[in-house]
Amino acid sequence: QVQLVESGGGSVQAGGSLRVSCAASGYAFFSSNRMAWFRQGSGKEREGVAAISTGGASTSYADSVKGRFTISRDNAKNTAYLQMNSLKPEDTGMYYCAAEIKQSGSLLSPSTYRYWGQGIQVTVSS
Repeated sequence: QVQLVESGGGSVQAGGSLRVSCAASGYAFFSSNRMAWFRQGSGKEREGVAAISTGGASTSYADSVKGRFTISRDNAKNTAYLQMNSLKPEDTGMYYCAAEIKQSGSLLSPSTYRYWGQGIQVTVSS
């Protein structure tokens, strides 16, 4: 059974940095599948933040985080990361990792992915 577990969230002041991780278990084909990060603010829809190809060479970002966030992965550790710099209060929300394309569509669309983590809170104060 595939499990994705996020870690590394927390609270930080605006301008600060955080790195969240997503560890996959029970997933023999982690390195063969795309990964992505999403977030959901209070009262908002879940939105795509960043996506990464199987080997990590290709990445995609939401306009709101370009130049500030970096997605990466370590296939030897079955782990994906999201480095978040220059954080803003509007970055506050639950952050979720997702894996494996289940249907064609935007790489930053929630409906595209099969497996999801339980989410982790990131709070940025002004």
